[in-house]
Amino acid sequence: MRSLIVMAALSWSSALAASPPLCTLPAPTVIPVADGEAEPPTFAAQPPLPDTLASIPFVQHVASAGAAVTDLGQSHGIRAVAARSGDQFMLFEVTPDGQAGVSGVTVELTPAQLETIARGNITNLGVEHELPALFVRSGPQFQVFYMTPDKERLIPGVMWDAAGKNITRKQIADLPGAVPTVVVGSGDKIGRPGSATDLVTALALLQKAFSGTIGPASAPHLFMLVDPQCIYSVRALQMLQPYVAAGRLQVSVIPLSVLDHEDQGQSTRSALVLLSKPTDDLVSAWQAGRINDPPSPEAPERLRTNMAIAQAIGLKGTPTFIWRKPDGAEGRIDGIPMSMDALVSSIGS
Repeated sequence: MRSLIVMAALSWSSALAASPPLCTLPAPTVIPVADGEAEPPTFAAQPPLPDTLASIPFVQHVASAGAAVTDLGQSHGIRAVAARSGDQFMLFEVTPDGQAGVSGVTVELTPAQLETIARGNITNLGVEHELPALFVRSGPQFQVFYMTPDKERLIPGVMWDAAGKNITRKQIADLPGAVPTVVVGSGDKIGRPGSATDLVTALALLQKAFSGTIGPASAPHLFMLVDPQCIYSVRALQMLQPYVAAGRLQVSVIPLSVLDHEDQGQSTRSALVLLSKPTDDLVSAWQAGRINDPPSPEAPERLRTNMAIAQAIGLKGTPTFIWRKPDGAEGRIDGIPMSMDALVSSIGS
């Protein structure tokens, strides 16, 4: 979700994720190994937790993922901590009960000021782990804010519990449009992975996405979800190009916006430009760096559709590859695969 007023959360360190190289969504969760093709990393020993944090379950969970945790002190009745791995870090506000944390920082905005700014667009989500939560809309965008214990300040961000579960997603699950449900046709639809609406396959959804396709129609077909600004997405397309040129592969490229939290919205701008191109020009425009043209009026809705599909299939980051195997089952790899030869060979006709 994008911040209405401030994007305070930083990207969870990719060094904590046991996955192939990919540009990850801004979510503090350990990502599982894709298709068993990579081994979880081994983390260097971290210094012991400060005495002030050693007994806090949420902090213990973060540290167990291999992060070095620093106590940043308390303000407005809530404790701030920093989790660092390598040259990347993330900030959390730990709930008073110690069982959860909000991936964000307290901002100089009071609940009263927010009420004045967003009157009529605020939904009270109740209290989770002793923090009142507010869901705020601004057109098609939204943000969840958590009040500090003294109710004097706000924290924009996502709440995670000590087991790594996304509490915010549960809180907004019943709000229209907050967790996308994609209608595929004839009443079939898909919602949150594993939910009652999970009725169709990922491939059925991807066929409804807006994409650009390269390669012969007679070749095995691969779907690739990308962020135009993601270095791993760019690299993956370069690695696939020889197979396309040899007539061995058809690739449908689905533009998304994943890295706005890192590139000040350039991902969205680039995706909108690509989604304004004809389907037979989208990929070549991306390859040539033609991502600065004005977007078409249809592009925003196309991007919303693609993002809803990505969320519905549980996208972890880009690039993500999905294809039909020779036995009819779906194949999926999140991130650049260890062997492109093995990936291409596993795609059915």
